[in-house]
Amino acid sequence: MKKVKDFRWKKGITVKDLVDRLGNVGFQSTEMKRAVEVIVKMKKNGAKIFMTYTSNMVTSGLRGFFAQLIEIGLIDVIVTTVGGIEEDIMKGEGEEFIIGKFKPDDVELYEKGVNRVGNLFIRNESYLKFEDKIGSILLDLYKIKPRWAVSDMIHEIGLKLEDKNSILYQASKNKVPIFCPGITDGAFGFHLFILQQKHSDFVIDVVKDFSNILFSTSHDDKKGLISLGGSISKHHAILACLLNGGLDYAVYLTTAHSTSGSMSGATTEEAKSWGKVKDDSDVSTVIGDVTFTFPLIMINALEILEDEGLIKC
Repeated sequence: MKKVKDFRWKKGITVKDLVDRLGNVGFQSTEMKRAVEVIVKMKKNGAKIFMTYTSNMVTSGLRGFFAQLIEIGLIDVIVTTVGGIEEDIMKGEGEEFIIGKFKPDDVELYEKGVNRVGNLFIRNESYLKFEDKIGSILLDLYKIKPRWAVSDMIHEIGLKLEDKNSILYQASKNKVPIFCPGITDGAFGFHLFILQQKHSDFVIDVVKDFSNILFSTSHDDKKGLISLGGSISKHHAILACLLNGGLDYAVYLTTAHSTSGSMSGATTEEAKSWGKVKDDSDVSTVIGDVTFTFPLIMINALEILEDEGLIKC
């Protein structure tokens, strides 16, 4: 039986040692340590690893870390929301987001042409430059062929980027598919609409892309999920895995709570009632802000995996 141990600071403590010690503190610290163990098991046992995240995480500085995880071969399939595509392209083109405050004068920000995501600020100019860029790219893709599955389109866009911290760039380079089932839910979708008004045979095929994600794995594969946040991205990956026999490993990181009955708050245990997660699977649900829980968890896991020769950072 595991016992609570007092935590004490030690000069020069490593991330691995920190998370190990927090594993004996209790509450969510214990669950963080459990998440490390599940992620390590996913990789050691050859699971196909799905990672899902919402767009606000690409707004933050986690974007480069996600790209690095693809680059070192930890992630096999990505599912995200359309803002995660848009803002990755913006940053890949040199746009910079500003760290502000959680309680600014939002009317003043609007008048200055600044959009707020929590305490992060994005200028209207960033979107205008993105729209110029994406309009040109989509027209080029249409000239190649008029009908695209979403993930195939995203792959082609990634090939046009040159930023090593870009998720799309690393995914295209390393042949990791990115699925975005809500592709019209943003500025990107508006430009798909505009192009279709000019060229009625232009089609983005979301049903074909559902086929693509279904066939990205099989009943015979071991399947693992690292889900950051909730929303359509989380459910899309879970559904694909459910139709292929369910998940063998699952780690959910979220700020939502199960009492809401939402997909964002649904725990790994709740998922077992649907068969989304197998009844004997290794799971962990961590409640807390992903901008600090995920780096702590993942750095610990990466250090263990590198020490065992399973990845090369």
